[in-house]
Amino acid sequence: MAHLIIRHKVADFAKWKTAFDAHADARRKAGSRGGTLYRSADNPNETLIVLEWDSVANARKFTQSSDLQETMKRAGVVDQPALFFLDDGEPVKF
Repeated sequence: MAHLIIRHKVADFAKWKTAFDAHADARRKAGSRGGTLYRSADNPNETLIVLEWDSVANARKFTQSSDLQETMKRAGVVDQPALFFLDDGEPVKF
């Protein structure tokens, strides 16, 4: 399964989170299968999102969509997101 990791800073986490939650259906329709949202322990307005996708191609297409760009702008993303597209991973156990 493909994954997309997004790291960005936002002006106001609560405002951004409302927009992020409202955009869930668009992510699902584009091929996302859910994921996990993290906040930096040092900066509560810095987020890291790990999303599962049906394919890397669909994840790339989604990140390039004008809908996502407009949503991020309205939500208060204040920097250029760092995007990491990942193929299947290998579990590591200790």
